[in-house]
Amino acid sequence: MNFSPYGILASLVFSTLGIGSFSYGKKLDLWKPRVIGLALMLYPYFIGNIYLLWGVGVGLLVLLWFHHDE
Repeated sequence: MNFSPYGILASLVFSTLGIGSFSYGKKLDLWKPRVIGLALMLYPYFIGNIYLLWGVGVGLLVLLWFHHDE
């Protein structure tokens, strides 16, 4: 985990969106938003590079956008 201000901001933003995605998937019984939400909540603990942290987060959000209602 990266303790720079941008790393903390990225972790906070993507984890919050992950909680929302997970609860959305749980409420509608959809597995894709649930898995993407779980990934959004957990991946900041394993990535230390700031650019990779933001890139993976944005990539997961794009993936969520295309699979949120299937």
